[in-house]
Amino acid sequence: MNFESAKWRRPSLEGEVLDELTLERRRKRRLIIIAALVGLVIAIAAFFFFSGGSDEKAEAPAKGAAAAPSVTVVVPGRQQVARTMTATGTIAARRDMPVGVAGEGGMVARVLVEPGQWVGAGQTLAVIERSVQSQEAQQLAASVDVARADARLAQQELERAQALVSRGFVSKADVERRVATRDAANARVRVAQAQLGASRARIGRLDIRAPAAGLVLDRNVEPGQVVSGGSGALFRIAQGGQMELLARLPQTDLATLSVGVPVTVTPVGSQQSYAGSIWQISPIIDPQTRQGEARVAIPYNKELRPGGFAAAEIRAGATVAPLLPESAVLTDDTGTYVLIVTAKDTVQRRAIRIGTVTDKGVVVAEGLNGSERVVESAGAFLNPGERVRPKRAASR
Repeated sequence: MNFESAKWRRPSLEGEVLDELTLERRRKRRLIIIAALVGLVIAIAAFFFFSGGSDEKAEAPAKGAAAAPSVTVVVPGRQQVARTMTATGTIAARRDMPVGVAGEGGMVARVLVEPGQWVGAGQTLAVIERSVQSQEAQQLAASVDVARADARLAQQELERAQALVSRGFVSKADVERRVATRDAANARVRVAQAQLGASRARIGRLDIRAPAAGLVLDRNVEPGQVVSGGSGALFRIAQGGQMELLARLPQTDLATLSVGVPVTVTPVGSQQSYAGSIWQISPIIDPQTRQGEARVAIPYNKELRPGGFAAAEIRAGATVAPLLPESAVLTDDTGTYVLIVTAKDTVQRRAIRIGTVTDKGVVVAEGLNGSERVVESAGAFLNPGERVRPKRAASR
């Protein structure tokens, strides 16, 4: 580059003052330009500042709306739902018959049955030794023969006396005495026969017999054991092998049942279920538990053992009520409730009373009419009064 221009060469001292004036003017011009640029920048910044604030104010409601959480809601409506109840209870014989000693007892000679066997009505279950009673019966039988012989002799004497009374050899008083003797002899015969019958009846009661046909459940006697009327039950028999479930239910549920309602019984630990029906409803309620018993008749099956535990599903007709998914029903210390979304899209708590729980969901007995928008899930993360953006759940 060539730096030796005419303006800056030292020999040109005459133009030096002129150059200073020129530089001063140029310096002022640059200051003016810079001031104008600064003012322009300030004006643009102010424009964007005030215009941006108004946009934020305008967009604030939109941002606030976007901040509200989105929730899925269901409108349950009202539908017909099978009304079912669940209960637990103990399996027992429908007619559990204890069998003991009916007579005076004695030493058991033989036991003829085992638990699990079927017996007929009147079948001998055990035999008590009876040698003494047999000898007494033989003695009484001999007494009957003696009484009969005396009665025959008295009758013959009476007949001879009646044949001689017309000839005057026997008085009428003798005949009357012989009639009385004959009658007394006949009475002694009847007494002896009654004593013999009583002895034979006592011997018959030494056989322990089944009062009815059924299944032997328990045996509490062995040969050689001495038993009496106070020995308690020696056998237990389920009449006809019929079983039942003693299902315990709350007082409110018990009031809605009736005889003949079908029931499905599932023993604990078994995959097999058995069909039965309610045949009797307890007329009393336990004052401690406020529960009563529904007795469910079950046909015999070897898997149904008295004393076992079982669950029952009682089909008590149908009801028309709202049906909600289980995720929509919440529970806390104050009770069971759901969260509904109002017309203003705010959350509101609604207390409910649930009915039965089915595979399809939870039946709401009280608290909803079916037209409400109910929060389907995640209700525990919402608070009453909170604004939400409801989204209708897809139909299933």
